[in-house]
Order: sequence, then C-alpha cells, then structure tokens
Amino acid sequence: MYQIDSPEYFYLMFIILVFILVYIIVLRWKFTTQKKFASNQMLEFLSPTRSSFKPFLKLIVFCFSIVFLTLGLVNPKIGTELESVKREGIDIVFAVDVSKSMLAEDVAPNRLEKSKRLVNTIIDQLVSDRVGIVAYAGNAIPQLPITTDYSAAKMFLQSMNTNMLSSHGTVIDLAIDMSLSFFDMDDKTNKVLIIISDGEDHNQLAFGSAKKAKDLGVKIFTLGVGSDKGSPIPIRVNGVVESYKKNKNNEVVITKRNAEILNEIASLTDGKYSNANDTQIVLDFIKTELNEIDKKEFEAKKFITYKDQFQLFLIIGLVLIILDIFLFEKRTSWIQNLNLFNEKK
Repeated sequence: MYQIDSPEYFYLMFIILVFILVYIIVLRWKFTTQKKFASNQMLEFLSPTRSSFKPFLKLIVFCFSIVFLTLGLVNPKIGTELESVKREGIDIVFAVDVSKSMLAEDVAPNRLEKSKRLVNTIIDQLVSDRVGIVAYAGNAIPQLPITTDYSAAKMFLQSMNTNMLSSHGTVIDLAIDMSLSFFDMDDKTNKVLIIISDGEDHNQLAFGSAKKAKDLGVKIFTLGVGSDKGSPIPIRVNGVVESYKKNKNNEVVITKRNAEILNEIASLTDGKYSNANDTQIVLDFIKTELNEIDKKEFEAKKFITYKDQFQLFLIIGLVLIILDIFLFEKRTSWIQNLNLFNEKK
C-alpha cells in the first residue's frame, strides 16, 4: 500500500524531455560544425582523450537525478509501519427512517434530507466514538456496521433514499432489532441507538423491541422530524412536483409527526425524545446526553501508518547530480584499457 503526497510535482518530469531535445540539437550542431573544420581522423588526433560515450552517460545520469529528485518532492509514502491505537468512546447506531412519508416538506428541504443532515452534523461533533447506520421503512437493512471511519459513514448516509426499500410503512421494531445486532454485547462499551423518524405508520411491536434494548443495556434516543400539523407527500418527476400521494379514496394523504410514540419508545430505555426540526437544539441535546454517558476503552485496533520515503530519493538524486558534475567527457584510462564500449584506441 502506498500514498502520494504531492502528485503535481510529477510534471517536473517534462524537464527530462526538454534536456534530451536540447542534447540532440546541440549534438547535431557540434557534429555539423566539427565537420566544417576537420575530419574525424583529425579530431581523433587533436583530442585523443575525448570520449564519444561519456556525454551520453552524463545525460543519462542527469536525467535519473531529475527522476529521483522529483520522486523526493512527490514524497511517496509506503505503509510499512503499524501502530496500535486505543480509543475511548461509546457505540452509536443511527436508525434513519426512509419511508415515503419522509418526503413530506413540512421541514426544509424535506424530512429525509433534514434527517441526513442532522446525522451528518452529529457525526461531525464526535471524536472517538464508533458509529453505525441502519435504514428502515417497511423493513430494515444495514447500511454501515460499527466503525470509526466517519468519512465512510457520511458517504453511506448521503446515498440513502426512499427507494431503498420497496415495502411501505415504518416498522421501528425491525429497525431496533437490526440496530441491536450491530452491537457486540460482550463488549463493555456503552451503547446508544438514535432513531430519526416522523414516528408515523408504526406498529405496536416497537415497544417490545425497545424493552429488549433496555434489557441489553442499550439506551434509545429518538428525534422527531416533521410537524404536528402535517404535510402532503409530493410525487416528483424529474424534480418537478406533479401530484401528491393519495389514499384508496383518492384523497390527498396528510402525514403528521407522531411525537408521542417516539417519546414512549425512548422512555422505555431511559432515553429521551427531542424535536429534530431545529438543528441547534438537536445538537445541544445529543451533546448533553452523550457527555453524561461514560466513555470506555475499545478493543485496540491496528491502523496502517504511511511512512515518508522522500529522504532516500533525494539522497540518490543529489548523489547523481554530484556524479554528473565530476563525470568529465574525457576517457577514463583504466576503463579505456577494458574497451567496454568498443571505442577506437
């Protein structure tokens, strides 16, 4: 595994092409000019120590020095070090309602987008806690298992939508059961489930699941999005509202937030309910409640740490530049005796 710090320095490699082009032009100019003054035999007689290979060797050495200096500036990092990291925190699972009623626009831009932004903002406030995500409507599906990778959590969060589940309704009991499966009950870390929903169209099994969570030591906090007055559910085509969802009697459905149910579910686990329409109120509420929960040490995890490798490349590059400076264009006597390059003696 590797990582590159500053890939923009790779453009310096084009300098090599420039030097090669200049070398070819100068070489042709020298060859043409020398022919005007003397033949090859005369030049050999006038400068017997001149090497025909070393100018090319100097160019090669110089080009390689540019390559290594560029690699040093790029600073490739290789994962050769492992370090043990211990963290203290709590395990938090977010259960986000993605039922069709979450498309209601009584909070801007709609209930679902408001919920996703809330979770995203809460995650930004966390430091060392582990998070997981569950999506639910008429069923519940895992989105992200317990992790400390907040970037991954935000990525999965943004991909959630009301088309993820074909089944209709809001089965909070399945969301709770799915969330409980995320927690390692043998781990002593304190566990929290945060449910974000409008609380509508639920079933009574949610209370039984909440009691089960209580028995397992999981505290549930519920956040209610939407208004008590209610709102129709828009049906959009290409981003344009064409109509509103209707019931069997062809009447427009008005969906309302059911704060009482959400409050009761939370209270069964000694948790609390909060109105989620005001972001700052929610943040203050969650921050206060999480601060009251003891943070315990997780199991130590191994993280790959990328180690800087630029030093080696810079040293090689500098050595090649020095070598190029002291590499003269005349023949080396002992190498000449070996006649490695078939030069005429």
